[in-house]
Amino acid sequence: MPVQRLNHAVLYVRDVERSHAFYRDVLGFRAKTEIPGAAVFLQAEGSTNDHDLGLFQIGAGAGASEAGRRTVGLYHLAWEVDTLAELARIRDALLRAGALVGASDHATTKALYAQDPDGIEFEVSWLLPADLITPEVTDGSAMTAPLDLEREIERYGAHTRGGVGVSVPA
Repeated sequence: MPVQRLNHAVLYVRDVERSHAFYRDVLGFRAKTEIPGAAVFLQAEGSTNDHDLGLFQIGAGAGASEAGRRTVGLYHLAWEVDTLAELARIRDALLRAGALVGASDHATTKALYAQDPDGIEFEVSWLLPADLITPEVTDGSAMTAPLDLEREIERYGAHTRGGVGVSVPA
């Protein structure tokens, strides 16, 4: 049987409590297991995984990641949300946290880019449902354009369920 999906990711962070607070307060992750001062295993709000994100503390003296600048390594993780309303809520939380670094419209994917307290980049995205992907959406569209989230909400509805299946307004 082939690989089905990513089950979880593990990040090394400087301060596990600070990173835990960020992922909890900004993205709504909840702690499933905590080892104070050392590690925390977090579950996304809508997930059925045991955990989606593990955070391991390596200390305040840790240097910044060189991945993509001087070394190979992971560029970013991407989490998916069900609705554009949820994407807008997360955008606002990222703005309040000073973590939002970009927002892109990839025609069939609407994406926010942010950095956690250690500068680790991640993406939060909404995927256009398959039944809404038309030539009008894909033909001649730029691979990446600035995201106008309010325009996308007006176009597709705040509560249209994203993903690979048929759109179902909530």
